[in-house]
Amino acid sequence: MATLVLATRNKGKIAEMARLMSLHSPSIKVISVGEFNLPDVEETGQTFEENALLKAETICKATQLPALADDSGLCVDALGGKPGILSARWSGVHGNDTANIATLLGQVSHVPDAERGALFVSVIALATPDGRSLTVRGEIKGKILRAPRGEGGFGYDPIFQPEGYEMTFGEMEPSLKDEISHRAQALREVAPKIAPFLGL
Repeated sequence: MATLVLATRNKGKIAEMARLMSLHSPSIKVISVGEFNLPDVEETGQTFEENALLKAETICKATQLPALADDSGLCVDALGGKPGILSARWSGVHGNDTANIATLLGQVSHVPDAERGALFVSVIALATPDGRSLTVRGEIKGKILRAPRGEGGFGYDPIFQPEGYEMTFGEMEPSLKDEISHRAQALREVAPKIAPFLGL
């Protein structure tokens, strides 16, 4: 069985990616970068693609194992596509979901309901020890609510309502979110490519 390192310490992402990988690539063992004593990868890219590749290639080189990385974020129309790649640290504190949501809601408090469109983006990169890599992108449109709803998910899930649904990602059962989310779309696309890419 091949081993694949998930290049993230975000517990929400790890759980979601491991769950999705078990559905789409059950023959591949998934471990977290947290099992290695490695420093965090500084995200210096200007795009989701650049940051996902940077994380995957850095962790792959450090572990000498194939690595899968996700860079994702929320792009809000009324903010000109921001927070985008800065989503995880939008409030100035990395990984503080409550603070990030509060900051974002404050910035769009004046925006009418009809103009609260947003796009959730996930780019997943795969890197192998022999220097090969690939990226895939998943997106889902929706809108930003005026207050959080739901206790599930992580990040901006409680304020993002995907198009065609009355629930936020935070209110959805994981099984439904795993069918429609930006990350699920990207993982569905990359999953069948992993085994051939690894020569399995």
